[in-house]
Amino acid sequence: MIVIIKSGTSPEMVKKIKEKLESKGVEVDITRGTNKTVLCVVGDTRMIDINSIKSFPEVDDVLKVMEPYKKANRLMHPENTIVDVNGRLIGGKKIAVIAGPCSVETEDQIVGIAESIIDSGAEFLRGGAFKPRTSPYSFQGLGATGLDLLSKAREKTGLPVVSELMSADMLEKFVEEVDIIQIGARNMQNFDLLKEVGRIKKPILLKRGQSATIEEWLMSAEYIMAGGNNDVILCERGIRTFETSTRNTLDLSAIPVIKKLSHLPVIVDPSHATGAWWMVESLSRAAIAVGADGLIIEVHNDPANALCDGAQSIKPENFNDLMKSLKYIALAVGREM
Repeated sequence: MIVIIKSGTSPEMVKKIKEKLESKGVEVDITRGTNKTVLCVVGDTRMIDINSIKSFPEVDDVLKVMEPYKKANRLMHPENTIVDVNGRLIGGKKIAVIAGPCSVETEDQIVGIAESIIDSGAEFLRGGAFKPRTSPYSFQGLGATGLDLLSKAREKTGLPVVSELMSADMLEKFVEEVDIIQIGARNMQNFDLLKEVGRIKKPILLKRGQSATIEEWLMSAEYIMAGGNNDVILCERGIRTFETSTRNTLDLSAIPVIKKLSHLPVIVDPSHATGAWWMVESLSRAAIAVGADGLIIEVHNDPANALCDGAQSIKPENFNDLMKSLKYIALAVGREM
């Protein structure tokens, strides 16, 4: 349920209406926008008399939210959420670009890539320390050592780092060393893990599961937000279909759908979507054109010898060219790089 408050209503009256709602045992969040204030009511609303709430002269309207996701719902939060990561914004007018290798391999590798992508305009460094792989015999990442190397790259370049959390056992170390915690596609519905990251104050990058519907994806975001962490960034990274020409099928239509249904920022991962480096440039352009708030792109200095996903990684010089071309796409849709 949402309660729309008329423009010009005093904070004291808003508080009074909020307290009346909370007396019915529900949780109430206040969202103050440019033109209106909205009270977001979450919980069992059956005991609330809508007509009683409407009787307040300051109440413009009361609406029922039918979708199961409440906090992620745009009705609850009409204005776009902008996630602040150490002063760098995701969800605003500027397109956020996250780049780096699939896996952290050595200090020279991760620092060198970080220095190259920052020169090209990237604002965040990605790197996998713990790698969920389909085969148990594939490279699984450097683990905690990989996180330490990411921290060294951040110290030398100032780039906030993004890395994937696979187990709540490592949450404390991730909180200390990672600026954006990624929940990967395979863990999108690991609800115990979602609850754990919901209780911390750290931005969460939530990737869409390979076979997840948009509603299931938003419900996973709801798990995080229900715990009190509202800094959720959604990431479309391709879904599993019957098509075999690409690793996954990049669902660009999900971007405008998310924009309609939710206030959360959404970025696109063209690298994992296709598994092929030569498609990354075209799909990056398409993602920006369709309204994505950012990109996460795999960049490796030596893809042919990468320990993980070299086939989908572009070289630093290709990334630099891509960033230049994206400026024109962003400008055409009223955004900036």
